Amino acid sequence: MSESGHSQPGVYGQGRRRRRRRDRDPVGPGQNLSGPSRDREYVPRERRDGSEDPPGPLLQKTPIILAKPPGERSKQSQNVPITGPPSLEKPIMLMKSRDEAGKPGTPPDTGPPVSGTGATKLEREGQRPTQPVYQIQNRGMGAAASSAAVDPVIGQTKLLPPERMKHSIKLVDDQMNWCDSAMEYLRDQTDMLVVGVLGLQGTGKSTVMSFLSANAPEEDQRAYVFRAQTQEIKERGGNQSSGIDFYITQERVIFLDTQPILSPSILDHLINNDRKLPPEYNLPHTYVEMQSLQIAAFLFTVCHVVIILQDWFTDINLYRFLQTAEMLKPSTPSASHDSTGSSGNDEGLEYYPHIVFLQNKARREEFCPRNLKKMHMAVDKLMAHSHLKYKGTLSMLDCNIFPGLGRDYLETEVNLFLLPVLDGDGEDALTRAGSASGAGGSGAPLFSLLPGYRGHPTFSSLVAKLRSQVLAMSRSQLSHTILTEKNWFHYAARIWDGVKKSSALSEYSRLLS
Repeated sequence: MSESGHSQPGVYGQGRRRRRRRDRDPVGPGQNLSGPSRDREYVPRERRDGSEDPPGPLLQKTPIILAKPPGERSKQSQNVPITGPPSLEKPIMLMKSRDEAGKPGTPPDTGPPVSGTGATKLEREGQRPTQPVYQIQNRGMGAAASSAAVDPVIGQTKLLPPERMKHSIKLVDDQMNWCDSAMEYLRDQTDMLVVGVLGLQGTGKSTVMSFLSANAPEEDQRAYVFRAQTQEIKERGGNQSSGIDFYITQERVIFLDTQPILSPSILDHLINNDRKLPPEYNLPHTYVEMQSLQIAAFLFTVCHVVIILQDWFTDINLYRFLQTAEMLKPSTPSASHDSTGSSGNDEGLEYYPHIVFLQNKARREEFCPRNLKKMHMAVDKLMAHSHLKYKGTLSMLDCNIFPGLGRDYLETEVNLFLLPVLDGDGEDALTRAGSASGAGGSGAPLFSLLPGYRGHPTFSSLVAKLRSQVLAMSRSQLSHTILTEKNWFHYAARIWDGVKKSSALSEYSRLLS
């Protein structure tokens, strides 16, 4: 016992002296001081194999803080009780000082960095981390996963979707004045589509625009984003919409619903209420027609797609109105126009939207392929001299509505689409009632599980096909520069102001009176 006990300190002392000698001597045994190895740093063997910890301090590390974002700490500090054991929801902070980092026996921190460390370090150094454009949300991921929900490395940051509009707002009021309330719903991005509608009174413009934007046919009419005509207004022959209504979807599609063009109810309201006309107009009917032309010329300038809605085929005065509005449309340079090119070609200087002729409340015989062909030929002849893009961007034959008909069946296919009477209204309800009466005369249907013969697909399926084709249309540049949503709003405001002060429209109004 005594020999082993005396021998161990001696060996330990010799080992310490030998190790100190090695530390002092940077050259290993058998090496020359004048050799090239003198420039190399000697690493002791004990450090390489890790058998013993070095007595000297290691490289100092920065403190690592494990904490939650400041917003969640403030929220949870309000809910934590004052007394009682600390709950797991409280933020836990583990800090390591610089002195403790170099002590022997402290395990090195090799784990991944915890979220929030970079942001806290930047705030401590006087810098602020870069914030994204959209707000970051954390949907109930718990206390353990709250820090990982905003980890930029893992990529679990969730962006809030754009705010959804519950109903339409005014872009132009009934006094034909521009409104700025739509600006708060617009963003600084360029991927947008603008769809407008024109039509006579009572054709169903607001209802169709609600179906194309946010609503389904089976929803309650009171939930439509564009307010439809009530039964009381229908009975007294009034109009529901006035001015221009604005609605933007979460897919960044802007829909513009307008008051009826050449409306007799607006004219009746002007006459019976003795409303004072603007000084440049002498007669009420001239003022109503000029209002309609201003709205049409405005849509032809700021929209990618303009839907011409009618509920019977067809009114020749509607095509004359479209030609007049096209003639009075303000001149807008297109994106492909070169300022150094020839200025004699006026067609290259003008922007023209896509025009879709929508036949609403179509009857069963209008879905006959023979009658459909005649309708396409008539629209093509009426619009033959127009620069509006009225063909080549929409097709009912591509929707498989008429199986067996090829694309060569229609010699001149225009942008014409048919929608039947809405389910539950008018002729369609009578058709179903007649088919349900049965052949026995007792009122019980012969085949109760089979729907009545319609002669066309359902209204819901046709609206879905129309919506997919309208939203897939090309989005040409409206001006010589690429417009964001906010830039489009300012551009549209300038166009509306220019339309109201247009010398061409004033001269046309003078000729009418």
